[in-house]
Amino acid sequence: MASVLRTGIDLIEVHRIANLKPEIRSRFLARVYTEAELEYCGGRNERLSGRFACKEAVSKALGTGIGTIGWQEIEILNDSNGMPILFLHGKATQISETLGILQWSVSISHIRNLAVAMAVGTG
Repeated sequence: MASVLRTGIDLIEVHRIANLKPEIRSRFLARVYTEAELEYCGGRNERLSGRFACKEAVSKALGTGIGTIGWQEIEILNDSNGMPILFLHGKATQISETLGILQWSVSISHIRNLAVAMAVGTG
């Protein structure tokens, strides 16, 4: 069986999250992020943006985009050293398994006005 290598990358301007109108922001946060992600981010726009970019990168690696899977089916938490760890749920898990992806690695970086994330799935 051939090796599987799937990659995705995404870049977002932090102001896209930071400048959401309050009435839109609360609905957006509830739709996109899990409770654990929101707790970690603590309202910090650069962290929210990094997680958003990471979810997009994973959806690209899966070959689906977000339309096929829900935002919260891709969850990015952190290990005890602060390294981001990917957890897939629902349809995202099924697609990953169908593609033969056995392991994931994600990386997130941000500066004042940009956040970038990369996802690599191997099998």
